Amino acid sequence: MTSPAQRPLLFLDVDGPLIPFGATPEQFPSGYPTYTAASEPPDSDANPLLARINPALGPLLAALPYDLVWATTWMADANECVAPRLGLPQLPVVDWPDPPDDDELGALHWKTRPLLAWAAGRPFAWVDDEITDADRAWAVAHHAGRCLLQRVDPSLGLQPDDFTTLSAWAATLDAL
Repeated sequence: MTSPAQRPLLFLDVDGPLIPFGATPEQFPSGYPTYTAASEPPDSDANPLLARINPALGPLLAALPYDLVWATTWMADANECVAPRLGLPQLPVVDWPDPPDDDELGALHWKTRPLLAWAAGRPFAWVDDEITDADRAWAVAHHAGRCLLQRVDPSLGLQPDDFTTLSAWAATLDAL
């Protein structure tokens, strides 16, 4: 069993995995489900997309055997706006370098290299709606530790199957 200090990282994107978008009218005929944050008055000026964050995801994320890290363009705002809605504590935040030119990236997502650098060989999982096979192949070829890149359907956000996959993958680390 891995000790808490050896737990894998879980890099969390916000837009797509936690704030669903892009669904067709057939998927959500009445619009996206919305949730009111207990800490926010109804007439709040908060970003209206925040109401799409399902607070039930917070305990599910906290129960995973990972050290959670924000890997989002929300950066520190994720701790101010998203974490409280999920009941999560302040999390570390990946500080993104200036993105390289598209010519340097090819099919690779601009987050892939910085996340591998941040993990520094430590096992990690990454949930994002923009992960491709190119990112998976590059991570396997360039990361010293084990990794799981879990693409989330942005129209639905994190689903029970994603949590099952994340839990099962973390359990394989304990078996090593």
